[in-house]
Order: sequence, then structure tokens, then C-alpha cells
Amino acid sequence: MLPTLRQLQYLKLLAEHKSFGGAAEAAFVSQPALSSGIAELEKILGVRVVDRSRGQVILTAVGEETLRRSEDILARAEDLVEAARGANRPLTGRFRLGVIPTVAPFLLPKALLKLRKDFPDLRLFLREDQTARLIASLKSGALDAAVIALPYDLAGLDHAFICKDEIVAATPLGHRLSGGDRIAPEDLKNEELILLEDGHCLRDHALAACSWTSPTGTSESLSTYATNHGGGFAATSLNTLVQMVGSGLGVSLLPAMAVESGMVKADEVCVRPLASDHAFRDIVVIWRAGSSRAAEARLLAEKLKE
Repeated sequence: MLPTLRQLQYLKLLAEHKSFGGAAEAAFVSQPALSSGIAELEKILGVRVVDRSRGQVILTAVGEETLRRSEDILARAEDLVEAARGANRPLTGRFRLGVIPTVAPFLLPKALLKLRKDFPDLRLFLREDQTARLIASLKSGALDAAVIALPYDLAGLDHAFICKDEIVAATPLGHRLSGGDRIAPEDLKNEELILLEDGHCLRDHALAACSWTSPTGTSESLSTYATNHGGGFAATSLNTLVQMVGSGLGVSLLPAMAVESGMVKADEVCVRPLASDHAFRDIVVIWRAGSSRAAEARLLAEKLKE
């Protein structure tokens, strides 16, 4: 005998809700029915997947591995259903899209209006989160695609290009670096550098945009310099970061799409291009390799390009 998809769904819900009652409610079944399904799953596998002896639901080591494999099986089953339903009608029905917070407010507003017009039967569910968590949700089947920025490790994923987004320097108005047409990365070495806190990929992209020649003649990245000589400030969002720069607390590196959105006030913050050949990030749509919704993800990328 093989486990049923329903039994695997019960296990997934149990892991999410940490209680039989909560999982049963989410599955729209009675608690005895869900308990029976888990017991039958354990009988089929020949091992316990849930430890019920501590007054709470804790998956055993085998249960954790079963859950990991179950998420992949359920994701592929959902792909199968969605692909069949939209075989002749792309971007119809439910489509779960993740977007990183340093892209979402700048790319999506106009794009969503066009998507609604071009695909009236599309039910788009959006989730805004950091890249690592979006990729984890994508691989577990909780998302169909995500919009992120490269470079980033895309093992097991495919992607389609949307646009390049320049990384620019931002200083307080009247700052010594605000007078020129461009700002050299070397000029940032002695400044109080304010970036997003760890976990935001824009922090890594901003640091990677700058490099200079050290006194020994070797190439030194701003990332290395920031690690060794970093300032005491980190922002939780781009809005906060811009306000900190405007208040004179330091300088920063911003995505051009944020500047073009009107987030930066010209009477508080001065923005200048970087004198660097790699001061940019690539905005892309990503999806699971082999996903049956790959064609729709590519189509979505084309629409976002427009």
C-alpha cells in the first residue's frame, strides 16, 4: 500500500498547526478523522511519524523526512491539477507569487493593473518576504513563482529575466560627495555606511557593487571593508534607510527603481550614479525546475518586462 495524498496533507497541516484540532479544522474534517488518517499513514510506513507523548505534536525524525518528501509530492500534485485546468488558458485560476520587499512596491502596482486587464480570470496571491524564505516556500510548493534579484544561488530553480536595476549612491544634501556627477567606490571607504540589515539580498548586492584597489595593490570589496569597519547603523526597510540618510546619519546605496518611484525627496537626499561597471542587480522571475507552470512563469516575466 502507498500513502494517499490526503494522508500526506494531514501530516503537512499537523506540522503547520502543531495540534490535531488545528490541523483538522484547516483540513475541514473532524479531529478523529484526521487522527485516523495519521495512524493509517504510520501503519503503511511501519514507523511513528508523530510523537504524542509530550502534550504537544512533535514530528519524529522519520516524520520530518516524510514531511519533506510529502511537500514535494503535494507540490507536484498541485502543479498537475493547475496545469490541466489551464492547459489552453495560461495564467488563469490561482497563481501564488512571492516578491522581495525591495522590488514589490516599485514593480508591482502598474504591472498588477495590466495583468488584471490581460488575464481577468487570474487569481493572483502575493507574498512579500526575503529571498531565502521565498525560495524555501517555492521548493516546498507553497509558491508557484517568485520575483527576486540576482546574483543569488538558484540551485534547483529556473528563471527568466525582467530588467536590470542600477545601484546608486545616496548622501545627505550638501554632503561632500554630492557635488560631482558620479561617486567612486573608493570615496565611500571613510563614510558611515548605512545598509539594510542582514537577510536582505539588496545589502549583498549593494556591497558587491563597489570595489577598489587596496594599498597593497589587490582588489578589495566594500563587503570586506564593511565587515571589518562597518558602521553602527542598519535599517529594516528602504523607507527607514532613506530617512536615516536624509537625517545626516550617513550615506547609503539604493536601487534605482526606489529612487524613480519618488521615495527619495530631492530636498533631503542627493543621489548620484556609482563609478562602477557592476553597480546593478538583475530582477528575475524564478520557479521550480521542471514545474508544469514554467510556461506561465515565463509569460509572467514577459508581462512584468512591459
